[in-house]
Amino acid sequence: MDSSSSSHLPEPNFYDFLRRMRSPASADLVRAIKSFIVSFSLHTIDAENDSRKLQDFLMAMETNIRKHPLWINCTDEERDTAVEGLEKYVMTKLFNRTFASSPGDAKSDMKISKKICLLQQFIKPDHLDVPKVLQNEASLLYAAKELQKINAFKAPREKLLCIMNCCRVINNLLLNVSLSTNHMPAGADDFLPTLIYVIIRANPPQLHSNLKFIQLFRWQSKLVSEVEYYLTNLLSAESFISNIDASSLSMDEIEFKKNMHPAATQVTLSETSCAVESQVCEPNSILESLGETVITRRSPDKETQLEGNNYPFLDKDAENLSSEDVQKLLGLYKQVVSRYTTLSKALHQFNLGEEQLLYLLKRKSSDPSLKIMVQPKKVERNEQLLDFNNSQAFPVFDEVQRNAGRG
Repeated sequence: MDSSSSSHLPEPNFYDFLRRMRSPASADLVRAIKSFIVSFSLHTIDAENDSRKLQDFLMAMETNIRKHPLWINCTDEERDTAVEGLEKYVMTKLFNRTFASSPGDAKSDMKISKKICLLQQFIKPDHLDVPKVLQNEASLLYAAKELQKINAFKAPREKLLCIMNCCRVINNLLLNVSLSTNHMPAGADDFLPTLIYVIIRANPPQLHSNLKFIQLFRWQSKLVSEVEYYLTNLLSAESFISNIDASSLSMDEIEFKKNMHPAATQVTLSETSCAVESQVCEPNSILESLGETVITRRSPDKETQLEGNNYPFLDKDAENLSSEDVQKLLGLYKQVVSRYTTLSKALHQFNLGEEQLLYLLKRKSSDPSLKIMVQPKKVERNEQLLDFNNSQAFPVFDEVQRNAGRG
């Protein structure tokens, strides 16, 4: 696809949208937006129905914005910017309800992430028939890094932009190669295999859930042309990777199985680390494994070992430490920091703080029969959706009615 296409994602001025929404004249729009968010939050979660509600709302609001006094004299591009801003605001508020909202999403994320972790151990560009001239390490790594950013954003457009940036890097690579060599002009025959390899390199977090989220909640009128082409390729790549076997690759069945077996062993050894980094574990999987480890270490028959061999400097004073002791202590410190960082990442996914976990473990130690179940705080999150006065992302909406009152 031509990277100069006019179908590029626009660069909306979100701050202009917020500025207009501060105006007392926008009070009717603000009321409609808040009413939609509250109503949306109260219904039973159903991804397909939720998508239809969101699309109908955006369509209705687009009509209202076009004839609204604040935008009546604006260009079509400025009105589009307003709807883009509206989508970002609404979907940021509703993110915890709409993203990976079904148990099946988490399972699909885990399944493809594990498959990619296996493939990463041995898959090379040649296995996917990526031409040698396209095996540019710098470009492929850059494309993978762009795709890995996808979970840094909550708005569908911004997630889609990560996909677009990744695909444009690949497309530019293909174009440059076709211009500088006798290689045939870039097409799907080269683009898709290269994209599949980049996805395997990247193992983007929650790939299935992100693609589904974009499909359902991105403003539908914008899923066209270049955007539609790239998104379709991502969906095809996801399907290909999920079902990949020897027949899908330039590899015979014996070689494929020979590679998959040691790959599975390697992934098993680092499975928890891979899941934390990719943020794709099911709600209890990380904490169950971490909790099991912690609780086992706290068991009475291992208490002596914890206080003795594992912490040799616990009862020593600084003046009694030798230079060799200091080196050992530094090594132990680095291990503690590494493990604490991994644990914090896992806890952060479930809105669980260190103090809460310590409290639960303390109760567990005093009552071994106690079962600890840790799940995302869905109730609290839904309550936050209704707390518009404490919005950190877009506080200006709450100023509208105050401004209207002063007017």
